Amino acid sequence: MKIGILSESHDNLPQIEKAVGVFNKNKVEFVLHAGDFVAPFTIPKLKKLNCDWRGVFGNNDGEKDGLSNISETKIKAGPLRMELHNKKITLVHDINILDINKEKADVIAFGHTHKPEIIKKYNKLILNPGECGGWLTAQCTVALVDLNSLSGKIFKI
Repeated sequence: MKIGILSESHDNLPQIEKAVGVFNKNKVEFVLHAGDFVAPFTIPKLKKLNCDWRGVFGNNDGEKDGLSNISETKIKAGPLRMELHNKKITLVHDINILDINKEKADVIAFGHTHKPEIIKKYNKLILNPGECGGWLTAQCTVALVDLNSLSGKIFKI
């Protein structure tokens, strides 16, 4: 099973559209957003995904009620713990709220730092997709994860 991960979209509608295009083209079966959507008007772009998705609030998501309502409650306070394809996944905006050694997950996805990274540690895949919006670093990135092999890849969009 392939999943897509993005974070830090920060209202950049054209980049969100590109991310959705990458995920749809690669036939991902689920998408995770690690926070900082910012405004509710970003959510209709995510509704163009060809799969289901979930997200967590980030530190810049001020209009949480609006985001939650328009997303049909797909966005919640993190950490979000779920299971997909027999793999335990933890989604959080700021990884510093977790004890990653004790976290019972095969995959930990996070955002907040705007820096893409993929780490294998404690028998876990720990991944930050970087920033979808590109406002801070001018690098617009997302990630694809293969849950069968527990491997990830960062894509520039």
